[in-house]
Amino acid sequence: MSEPATSTVASSLDELCINTIRTLSMDAVQKADSGHPGTPMALAPLAYVLFMRHMRHNPADPTWPNRDRFVLSCGHASMLLYSTLYLTGYGLELADLKQFRQWQSRTPGHPEYGHTPGVETTTGPLGQGIANAVGFAMAEAHLAAVFNRDGNKIVDHYTYFICSDGDLMEGISHEASSFAGHYKFGKLIGFYDDNHITIDGPTELTYTDDAGERFEAYGWHVQHVADINDLDALDAAIEAAKAETGRPSMIICRTHIGYGSPNKQDTSKAHGEALGEDEIKLTKRNLGWPSEEPFYVPEEALAHWRKAGERGAAFQEEWRRQLIAYSKAQPDLAKEFGRRIHGDLPAGWESAIPTFTKDNGNIASRAASGAVLGALVDKVPELLGGSADLTPSNNTQPKSFKNFSPEDLAARYVHYGIREHGMAGIMNGLALHGGVIPYGGTFLIFSDYMRPSQRLAALMHQRVIYVFTHDSIGLGEDGPTHQPIEQLTALRAIPGFTMIRPADANETAEAWRFALKHKNGPVALALTRQKLGWIDREKYGAASGLAKGAYVLADAPGGAPEVVLMSSGSEVALVLAAQTKLAEGGVRARAISMPSHELFAAQPLEYQQQVLPPGTKRVAIEAAHPMSWYRWVGGDGVIMGIDHFGASAPYADIYKGLGLTVDKLVEAARGLVAR
Repeated sequence: MSEPATSTVASSLDELCINTIRTLSMDAVQKADSGHPGTPMALAPLAYVLFMRHMRHNPADPTWPNRDRFVLSCGHASMLLYSTLYLTGYGLELADLKQFRQWQSRTPGHPEYGHTPGVETTTGPLGQGIANAVGFAMAEAHLAAVFNRDGNKIVDHYTYFICSDGDLMEGISHEASSFAGHYKFGKLIGFYDDNHITIDGPTELTYTDDAGERFEAYGWHVQHVADINDLDALDAAIEAAKAETGRPSMIICRTHIGYGSPNKQDTSKAHGEALGEDEIKLTKRNLGWPSEEPFYVPEEALAHWRKAGERGAAFQEEWRRQLIAYSKAQPDLAKEFGRRIHGDLPAGWESAIPTFTKDNGNIASRAASGAVLGALVDKVPELLGGSADLTPSNNTQPKSFKNFSPEDLAARYVHYGIREHGMAGIMNGLALHGGVIPYGGTFLIFSDYMRPSQRLAALMHQRVIYVFTHDSIGLGEDGPTHQPIEQLTALRAIPGFTMIRPADANETAEAWRFALKHKNGPVALALTRQKLGWIDREKYGAASGLAKGAYVLADAPGGAPEVVLMSSGSEVALVLAAQTKLAEGGVRARAISMPSHELFAAQPLEYQQQVLPPGTKRVAIEAAHPMSWYRWVGGDGVIMGIDHFGASAPYADIYKGLGLTVDKLVEAARGLVAR
């Protein structure tokens, strides 16, 4: 074990303020008997320098639009952020720190967006924060290019993040960092906590990468700080990073986990467990701390930290004056900026949504989606989207969209490259920043690469839109590696996630209408590669029923239905054909389109029972795993699905070979009615 590193902080007051973070962090983890004390103890000087000397932020207004963003990607070090937010005056109280990791406290185990003032994004799954930070920086660069005029920079802020060994080991960090380097986000500044320790032991057990050379290869500006306690060196590195406007920056800081602990510094014992009361006493003595009382905060330290509020108020007031001048010089742009920052959609945007007819509606839902998107882009200028190298297949690039690039940051079409997970994490950052509505396309099967970021989008209630094409075995010849089976069920299982699988072109248009209006969580569109038949909406139910998740398409005349047939997407055509065939044979069947299980589940029970009458026998069919349909079919119904992988063949042959046909559906319905 190495000796505790020698402190090189600039003054006794600086040291007192830094050690306040260290002692609060070890005390909170000890009281909770859960958490990670070592990393906050190591990174305390960096938090102090950032929040007190460099970041433009206002604790009295954590959401003012031009604030610098800070992301703690290594979210296990949450006490670093909670302590800093308390000390700088973000509204946390000492009592909140004492409730670390407790029921309904404002200081949960990892930083959670919307839960604690000053927390910009939910971090915990490692690597996510880096991708989110890239999204923040991307949004700043785009909005600055769109709105800044004549030297009046109403969008002009930095994004800072701290990452750990674990963040850099996770693959998403590569995807996002490579993307950031390619697009040259010069206002993105990262800090790598190089402490040489993971939970299992020294990093050399598994990790011998040269992080500096790695980020230089990405096109980042890289610096090294040999001792994070050297505040002058930190200051100089941050100033140099801010001066480098053509590249993102990574500052590699040598740190000592559990700094100051005589027996646990530089060991994995300081990583994920409380230090212990005896070790805390020894550590406080070693740091020259004036009290052994838990959660002791020296008055002079708190008074100094709270000066961040004075600086922040001045920063925000300066920006407010800029905004006033901007509003006089650019009234239309100022009004548009305010609308977008508030997340309001422009007046009249829905008038652009097309209605498909018999002449143009016999198309794949991916083609319909492309047509709707093309009609909307001029009406909804905050749409900023792209694809993970599947643009022609996803139909995600409207003709009017120019390619987003370092030379044209105002452009709105983003080529994410083959980086599905990075794309999803970056879109979360875009949504969190505000001012844009991000969408991103890939095949539904590759949603598996995006799942952690999609889960976090739902957890944070972010307005993110996923365009998933090639939604089933209907994609045909590419075979089982590309044919999704369990993905619909898996995505439907994420709380707060809305999956929509439209049955025709008009449902696809309604899906886009809902996705843009929905502010409280991510929405995914599952779209076909193969053509879909046009559904005559004068004969059948209106596509606007999609907003309720499920609706009646057709009823057989002559009384209450004996059986309900239901599906989503391309299989709705089978349901309609089977309903007609059953009616010809004297069986009263109701045809239901259920494009979104989640939206239907959110409807009042009365409406649900209108669509699905209690006691009526039910048959569901979907070219996917049947699990998510049991809720709606019940124990005495029939689900025709797929619980195995697909096959390589033309799509019609696959449907026939797997028994997903009109005749099989009719047979199942007749069997139920005859029971």
